[in-house]
Amino acid sequence: MSTNKNKTTVTAEPGKQELFVTREFDAPCELVYKAHTDPDLFVQWIGPRGLTMHLETFEPVSGGRWRFVHKDQEGNEYWFHGTFHEISPERMIQTFEFEGLPESGHVSLETMTLEALPNNRTKLTIHSVYQSVADRDGMVQSGMEQGITEGYERLDELMATMKVA
Repeated sequence: MSTNKNKTTVTAEPGKQELFVTREFDAPCELVYKAHTDPDLFVQWIGPRGLTMHLETFEPVSGGRWRFVHKDQEGNEYWFHGTFHEISPERMIQTFEFEGLPESGHVSLETMTLEALPNNRTKLTIHSVYQSVADRDGMVQSGMEQGITEGYERLDELMATMKVA
């Protein structure tokens, strides 16, 4: 079980089309990277607790695609998809789109960087840019911060069981 000592911070300045997520992990960069690119690991932690997750497509290579669904206990499905633009152990660039909106095309561009910290720790930073302030604000108001926080707590728990290869 997570000790929650590593806090997830979401910074969304009013009137801007971007937001930042920062989080530290008690694991080396290579484990954090592996958890983001190994489909067997990815499904175990991404998203909030209480939802099941199914990967329909997961090609974590530059130019690859991804699509997954979260399902709640009532059977409601929440689909997401995107494209990986760059994948490396230091940086991942991808698009992200929630399919449940009335119209498609509300895509964000996310750049995640991993920085090695002393004592085999890692700092993760995500910079997300949205097409409009309204899109960014809608994502923030959707409960995104809780989902990210719970997902990273689940990732802490998973990485505590993993070994460096």
